[in-house]
Amino acid sequence: MNPFRGAFVAIVTPFIDGKVDEQGLQDLIERQIAGGTHGIVPCGTTGESATMSHAEHHRVVELTVKTVNGRVPVLAGTGSNSTSETIELTQHAKDAGADGALVITPYYNKPSQEGLYQHFKSVAEAVDIPIMLYNVPGRTSIDLAAATVARCAQVKNIVGIKEATADMNRACDVIRQCPADFAVMSGDDFTCLPLVLLGGTGVISVTANVDPQGMSDLMNAALAGDLGTAREIQYRLFPLMQSMFFDTNPVPAKKALELMGKIRSAVPRQPLWTMDDDALQKMLPVLKEQGLI
Repeated sequence: MNPFRGAFVAIVTPFIDGKVDEQGLQDLIERQIAGGTHGIVPCGTTGESATMSHAEHHRVVELTVKTVNGRVPVLAGTGSNSTSETIELTQHAKDAGADGALVITPYYNKPSQEGLYQHFKSVAEAVDIPIMLYNVPGRTSIDLAAATVARCAQVKNIVGIKEATADMNRACDVIRQCPADFAVMSGDDFTCLPLVLLGGTGVISVTANVDPQGMSDLMNAALAGDLGTAREIQYRLFPLMQSMFFDTNPVPAKKALELMGKIRSAVPRQPLWTMDDDALQKMLPVLKEQGLI
């Protein structure tokens, strides 16, 4: 069975005085595993990979793999807008012992669909590790078409996609065109239940940073076909899911974790900034209602 199934957390990277808080990261990973999270995704968008040096990126992946110690899959973010840089980061993830690599569409330089296919094919052929594509056009300004995903799915070690368009029409098209064992995971928490009902395999979640048990329970129920329980959890968590985007991700998630006493500092890397006060005042009652603070 494809291992990319269930509720994976796109884990935040805690910083203290601008440096990675290694003990803080280890503590977050332990909390995730105790909460039933099915997989850990370091160095994704939520982990602020765009502002990490290569040395920091390498260290966070290595520390995550070491801390997880085989208990759940580690899907390391390794994407870049440079194919050669993506290959280097992906090779490092393999060498570090990660179970797979999450590779974003190249941002800013806007390749064609053929360029996207050749990019992912080059990475997959260069590094023998399971690869999950990552499509998030709202951040990258480039959209990986369903037909291109289907072409990529024919490359032997491209095994799935994180689809973050929040578009169920697109999700249906991807699932319809790809092999039955191709993992399609939601990149938007609020769409994870409908995506699973359409044949998806789970979610790579921001909300799981704050409530790992809730997200894992939701995906366990959905994947088991217990729709009554899944709907109940979905609507309970829905205000929390929304609150994680009251400001730019991962700013709200880090602030929530700080308020919960799970990280020492919510300060993100610039150019992100601390949470806007209006957004914070909207989030606080949600956290209280959820029993998190």
